[in-house]
Amino acid sequence: MPARRRATMQDVAHKAGVSKSAVSLAYNDSKKLSDATLQRILRVADELGFSQDPAARMLRTRRTDSLGLLLPQQLDKVLENPYYSLFLQGIGQTCYQEGFTLLLAPPLRGSMLKTIPYAAVDGFIVSGLEYDRGEVTALRQRGIPFVLVDSEWHEGVPSVDIDESEGIAELVEHLLRQGHRRIAIVAFETGVDGGYRNWKGPVLRRMQGATRALAAAGLAPDSDGITILEVPCTRPGGADAFKTLWGLPERPTAIVAFSDIIAYGVLDAAREAGLVVPDDLSVSGFDDLTESSWTTPTLTTIRQPIATKGRLAAEYLIEAIAGSGAGHPHQQRLSTALLIRHSTGPAPTPGPRS
Repeated sequence: MPARRRATMQDVAHKAGVSKSAVSLAYNDSKKLSDATLQRILRVADELGFSQDPAARMLRTRRTDSLGLLLPQQLDKVLENPYYSLFLQGIGQTCYQEGFTLLLAPPLRGSMLKTIPYAAVDGFIVSGLEYDRGEVTALRQRGIPFVLVDSEWHEGVPSVDIDESEGIAELVEHLLRQGHRRIAIVAFETGVDGGYRNWKGPVLRRMQGATRALAAAGLAPDSDGITILEVPCTRPGGADAFKTLWGLPERPTAIVAFSDIIAYGVLDAAREAGLVVPDDLSVSGFDDLTESSWTTPTLTTIRQPIATKGRLAAEYLIEAIAGSGAGHPHQQRLSTALLIRHSTGPAPTPGPRS
């Protein structure tokens, strides 16, 4: 059976008894039509199964009504982390309210720079990249509106981030009050050579908070008993971190993971090794993902308003696309909160290594 011919704007105009320009107005500037004419055109269009050609509409309006989320990892890796589900919920709320769609834009052939020219969007939410990265430079050079999330504050650039440094400082202070002096800090991979001194962005701010808390107790990142490790921001990454740390001559009594998903992997591997958390080892995370309130034991973590962050980023981007925030872009820093649950407790009494 031959495929049915796609209905055109001319077909709708002929059956509705109006001009082709009237059909165009119905979809692009309906206020110029009477309500009766508009309803007749839409009814006929529905009967014929007519829909606008999105490519033609984009050429005419120079708008896609779509936001892009520029992602730092491949889509399969991103979707393994429940953080992004909450972040996307927030973006989705704004897209629904404002009539926008959302395009997920992971690296193309391993390059985020290659993604930008091929993404048919009106602007980008840039997640977790430093301002001086090539991707941000490319967006500025092309004049594409963008909002930075979890990056650095810069004059004239809309951004949303959180008070990460304060949150981690509170967490480390809590562990120090519990008597912990052998603390492992497990950060997500940065891809930066030279260790924590060369970190940037969120991982740097979290490390700064930990460093400040340690200093108040007379300790430093290079002190005996303090270990710093980078792993992929995945559950298996957390499990590998535990195995590495538990093989050290001086095992930590507390692990501070820079994300909940890493902390889950630590808990998995600790349980498999026969440890009782927190009697043998205290474990903490950062994010307060949904699972954190029902892990075994429940996870001590830093709550950040992930969905709110996504919602605000989308709002600020739509504002930038419209040009209404020119000269006075929104820059919002959201608060965090320490949630003490059952995965942390007093440092265990020193004893012989088993």
